[in-house]
Amino acid sequence: MVVTTIEDLHADVLVCALRRLDGRSLAAASCATAGLRALAEDPETWRALCLAEWPSVAGQPRLLSVVPASRLFADAFPFPRPDAGELGGEGGGHLPPELISAVDVYYRGAPLLCRVVETPTSSSWFLGSPFRVEAVDCRKPAAGETVLSPAELELSWVVMDPARGRAVNVSSRRAVAVDRHWYTGETLVRFAVVLGGCKFESTVTCSEWTGHVREVFLAVQDADGAAVSGERSLRLLAAAMEEQRRGGEREPEEAKRRYDEFVKRKKGRKESKARREALIDLCCSAASAVAVLTFVAAVMLR
Repeated sequence: MVVTTIEDLHADVLVCALRRLDGRSLAAASCATAGLRALAEDPETWRALCLAEWPSVAGQPRLLSVVPASRLFADAFPFPRPDAGELGGEGGGHLPPELISAVDVYYRGAPLLCRVVETPTSSSWFLGSPFRVEAVDCRKPAAGETVLSPAELELSWVVMDPARGRAVNVSSRRAVAVDRHWYTGETLVRFAVVLGGCKFESTVTCSEWTGHVREVFLAVQDADGAAVSGERSLRLLAAAMEEQRRGGEREPEEAKRRYDEFVKRKKGRKESKARREALIDLCCSAASAVAVLTFVAAVMLR
């Protein structure tokens, strides 16, 4: 009786099959046999996987020379640890001299907008200013553009450090909140990852009537709701790139849970601060009243 195994297939057929797998399946297949491991380590296989996962990379071939395809997938696909930056001093002394952002917006699973943004980060202006990277700014709708439902948008925002060849995904992929701007009426679709006690929030701004994407940007806030400087944001990103990743099927749900916890803590801190300020005002008012009464009593008893 002849036993046929998968390795009896021609190598070209196996390579073609492996290139159709997602990252988790490809990693699992590579653990099955030494032969499959050798085929799964093919750079072109990982390159095809990255191009399928992040269409923005296809227009920038040099990105896969800055961060190899296998490393890019290993770094950017799983979420970083949420405490990155709280341990180890926020990335030590290394500050990336440049950041490259691969931004992909999807609608119902299909790519909608793909951008690569290069951001110089070594200037004193960038380091001292609030961290903000704009991928799409005030975009006008194309003729005949389809009306979109903002709640169905998905986002991948991969930040790369070309100096070290590392990357991290700072987007929750699925929206953690959908709000309406109080003044313009535009819809704000928010994607967020909490790192080192700070919130990396990517916001997709959609027009009020057609839902087309007008603006996409990334900003960072601390637990008090204050904007985080470029220098501290770089340290948090550098730490997140060095941390171990934790993959899982429930990553978007976990990101939403951590976002809700962050918002709840921020609200609690804000309320606590308001109570402290009210108590201080009350004490100041009481001290002023006592001083006035003392003065009046002193005048009347003179």
